[in-house]
Amino acid sequence: MILVTGGARSGKSRHAESLISHFPRVRYIATSQIFDAEMAERIQHHRDSRPAHWHTEERWQHLADIITPQNDPQEAILLECITTLITNILFASGQEEEIERWDFAALENQVNVEIDALIAACQQCPSPIVLVTNEVGMGIVPENRLARHFRDIAGRVNQKLAQAADDVWLVVSGIGVKIK
Repeated sequence: MILVTGGARSGKSRHAESLISHFPRVRYIATSQIFDAEMAERIQHHRDSRPAHWHTEERWQHLADIITPQNDPQEAILLECITTLITNILFASGQEEEIERWDFAALENQVNVEIDALIAACQQCPSPIVLVTNEVGMGIVPENRLARHFRDIAGRVNQKLAQAADDVWLVVSGIGVKIK
């Protein structure tokens, strides 16, 4: 498992794609969901820019159902993006209440269940796997509660993924630096 991290628009997606570009087949797992017209445009742009031999699966739950020991070792897997997956879990689980009433410890436990299952699936899968995530902890402390908890949860998830990964890349200004 390879983890690629970096800030927004750092070039991490392009770097992740370069790591698997030589594979004859790629399974691209997209975790984004369409919530508005802008997001629909972004997702369509990404769909249109992927090579024809890439198979795209748009999902963010139960990833262990598609990352399995039965996967073909000649088909690379690119999952983008972990921080979007975290966002999806938070809002799917906490949507019944106002954000100020969310139990972030319980929500983080739900995130960890999915991340632990993902790590276990990646460790059992014979396919090369690249996970893309955002480094969200290098800026100022966010002013609102949701953003602070999101930053903290994403940071801990990234640490867990980096620990489990064979290689970790940090991408800054389009340049990837292998840090593990």
